[in-house]
Amino acid sequence: MNGFNDTPKQMHYLSGFCNEFATEALPGALPVGQNSPQRAPYGLYAEQISGTAFTAPRSHNRRSWLYRIRPAAVHQPFKQVEGPRIVSDFTATPPTPPNQLRWDPLPMPDASTDFIDGWVTMAGNGSPEAMTGCGIHLYAANQSMQDRYFYNADGELLIVPQQGRLQIATELGLIEVEPQEIAVIPRGVRFQVKLPDGQARGYICENFGALFRLPDLGVIGSNGLANPRDFLTPVAAFEDVEGDFELLAKFNGRLWSASINHSPLDVVAWHGNYAPYKYDLRRFNTIGSISYDHPDPSIFLVLQAPSAVPGVDTIDFVIFPPRWLAAENTFRPPWFHRNFASEFMGLIHGEYDAKAEGFVPGGASLHNCMSGHGPDADTFEKASQSDTSKPGKVDHTMAFMFETPAVIKPTQFALETSQLQNEYYQCWQNLKKNFNPEKK
Repeated sequence: MNGFNDTPKQMHYLSGFCNEFATEALPGALPVGQNSPQRAPYGLYAEQISGTAFTAPRSHNRRSWLYRIRPAAVHQPFKQVEGPRIVSDFTATPPTPPNQLRWDPLPMPDASTDFIDGWVTMAGNGSPEAMTGCGIHLYAANQSMQDRYFYNADGELLIVPQQGRLQIATELGLIEVEPQEIAVIPRGVRFQVKLPDGQARGYICENFGALFRLPDLGVIGSNGLANPRDFLTPVAAFEDVEGDFELLAKFNGRLWSASINHSPLDVVAWHGNYAPYKYDLRRFNTIGSISYDHPDPSIFLVLQAPSAVPGVDTIDFVIFPPRWLAAENTFRPPWFHRNFASEFMGLIHGEYDAKAEGFVPGGASLHNCMSGHGPDADTFEKASQSDTSKPGKVDHTMAFMFETPAVIKPTQFALETSQLQNEYYQCWQNLKKNFNPEKK
């Protein structure tokens, strides 16, 4: 038996999201010359998983051929189950206030809770049925998944660990991620999560729409931001295990459970361009101003899920990593702003340079369309008096943002939880009036 425990942890470079990859856990498991031969090597079954329409342009078409011990169809019928605190119907959420919202970190559970049971939905928009929008979740878990596997038919999952490593065993191989790394699990790919550190906490963006991709660089040129060579896909690995297992599915906003008598992670070889991948956020090549003015946050864009409107994405994933600030005669932190877009922020590590206190690792904030926000009073005062003739470094930090053009609707849980900071608005109340018409 070959399994995940004895599989080398090397990975493929993802040199482009439309590139083809080929990997096998047994020599000769990949057929040569055709995708679905009459008899596949080793008695395997050929199965294709498609992440886009068959007729999508070649540059956007995503699919992979899997050569597996049993087809994915081999399981008992699904039955609906009561899910954890997962929400996908954002038409049924309470009225969305225009207030600035901020939350303390999700506490670790007392009872045994695995990665799936540890989900709680904080906000979102759109719907899986319409295949547009997103769900934004937090997770807190203290137990590895045991005898159960999961897949999400509603969208791809962008997982952002904040505390504790995740070992994500997928159909296409093993991905290990730690805080300040991310993993993306494509729609429909089955996986199981183990917690090597015993506990884990973080954020999830569930993308219902077009798949995440690297942004075009435009006038930046051919290099910068997230470099394609730093994205990694797994090598093939498989489990040939029989027993009594549970296969959980998220489909059309609901959770479903089916009995399965073998591990579904039984893909011995695969080739294609539809695969899980990981990225180390610390490798991001930050772009900034070296003359004056603080640039728009779009210069921090890692991944985008495009819409039908050029230049407008359904989701942007943006990070705020360590960086040098060199702009002279400039208010260097993020300026006060009201945006067309809505912003859900999280903090992975350290402090965020626009907030002196209250925004801690594992916490989150939501600033919806045209809600005024920006640095708090202490940050404004400090930045207004700083010496901008010298560069300064924002260090020991990693914050991120899920940004969407649609209003992000907080769930009932998010609006009622004790983690909600009801006094968040106070951080701007000490911004005093400085206006003096007699003094320029």
